[in-house]
Amino acid sequence: MSEREQMEFDVVIVGAGPSGLSAAIRLKQLAPDAAICVVEKGGEVGAHILSGAVIETRALDELIPDWKERGAPLDTPAADDKFLYLTKNGAIGMPLPPTLHNHGNYIVSLGNVVRWLGQQAEALGVEIYPGFAAAETLIEDGRVVGIATGDMGISRDGTRGPNFAPGMELRATYTIFAEGCRGSLTKTLFETFDLRKDSDPQTYGIGIKELWEIPAENHKPGTIIHTIGWPVTSDVYGGSFLYHWGKNMVSYGYVVGLDYKNPYLSPFEEMQRLKTHPEMRKHFEGGRRVSYGARAISEGGFQALPKLTFPGGCLVGDTAGFLNTPKIKGTHTAMKSGMLAAEAVAEAMAGDGAVEPVAYTDKLKGSWLYEELYLARNIRPGFAKFGFLGGLVNAAIDAYVFRGRAPWTLRYKHKDNECTMEAAACNPIVYPKPDGVLTFDRNSSVFLSNANHEENQPIHLKLRDPAKAIDINFNTFASPETRYCPAGVYEIVGAEEGNPRLQINAQNCVHCKTCDIKDITQNIDWCTPEGGGGPAYPGGM
Repeated sequence: MSEREQMEFDVVIVGAGPSGLSAAIRLKQLAPDAAICVVEKGGEVGAHILSGAVIETRALDELIPDWKERGAPLDTPAADDKFLYLTKNGAIGMPLPPTLHNHGNYIVSLGNVVRWLGQQAEALGVEIYPGFAAAETLIEDGRVVGIATGDMGISRDGTRGPNFAPGMELRATYTIFAEGCRGSLTKTLFETFDLRKDSDPQTYGIGIKELWEIPAENHKPGTIIHTIGWPVTSDVYGGSFLYHWGKNMVSYGYVVGLDYKNPYLSPFEEMQRLKTHPEMRKHFEGGRRVSYGARAISEGGFQALPKLTFPGGCLVGDTAGFLNTPKIKGTHTAMKSGMLAAEAVAEAMAGDGAVEPVAYTDKLKGSWLYEELYLARNIRPGFAKFGFLGGLVNAAIDAYVFRGRAPWTLRYKHKDNECTMEAAACNPIVYPKPDGVLTFDRNSSVFLSNANHEENQPIHLKLRDPAKAIDINFNTFASPETRYCPAGVYEIVGAEEGNPRLQINAQNCVHCKTCDIKDITQNIDWCTPEGGGGPAYPGGM
């Protein structure tokens, strides 16, 4: 193996999302002479972030107070909020929970917001390297000393192809991991430094999103609708969001908690089915679908936060689990966590050079971010503990009676993969065929994500024990990976001939990480493909 080229920095940041870029900007504000590098696996900054999100500006106000004057792309103020409980054919207006009041917020293209943050970081002197995937954490003498990017040009059989280029070592005094939900390097850090020993198991959801362009006469900028209820059964934590924003754009998404039990459930199909509801259908009529994507999100909140620091670095954003699940918002919390981490790292660099930036945890506990997550801590686990109706009652009592300060904290008992029941104990779910106008199949959806991977590269979805795919997943659980994957990556072939095998269509992968989370025996490892691979969501939407 060729010796990898090395570059030295004061700080390396893994991931150019809201948390990573906020950390980079804050660091440069505090330590202008620091050498800071950000690596991003997407082909460009924002390539892996699908447009259409509601964000609070609290963290942005603190990070860049004059963001309006600088032209930040926050152009659609939130206006009309609705919260609906859906039956199969009807809709019941619900009191708007305090967490879903969006006055003062903005509906944005989050991809464009991230691109703008990248420009602000580069203007301060931050080096950003898109198209380079962090594939390995460098650990020496029990301390993280940076990361290595993946080798390029490795053939499917593991040999070097004609365009082989070795990865590069990016070494740093401190490394900040901002990989997003279920980061592949972060997962290893949890094990290496036992960062989850004092926290509840993290629980996740899968969010599946579509972007639509609709006729101008049907467009109502600022409209925000959230729904619960149909089409999922009451034992499934699920709900939708729909935003009118920009120039005739509608963002529609559906989130399903990955602690669901029935292996026959398909979050993708539930998302498609919801569009046929009379209350939802009217928002899409006459329109066209222009993009599609999916991403797992960390729903565990306060009690699932891991230890955030370790020798040589720390965790920020959704890789640590800073999403406020009842708000269905994580951009402002991710940004704030990155800023707090940056402040701790800057102090360590300017002070005694502490190996571990432990001040980050203290800063977090003294911040509005900590209080926000604490006050929201009992909402999501209430649904897991009491079911749908009990969860609603618990949420109402927690919000309106205790205002988030109940004298107890509900706990998570199980990991999501442990909740799946055997197929024999569950009823199969028959989903309607797509019509190609309002509802669609996976393949046409993946096409709109612009997902692409170098065809001859090694498969980045690895089975620890290939036999389990049939012996356990197929025989006992009816291969749930063929349904929970929103991109058709996993397919059982040969079953009719009595010789079933799992086929992995890695080219389709949209990097949602759901398989890494929900697989029954944790047999699937999502590994970093070549840099630049995966979805390529468009800007300007």
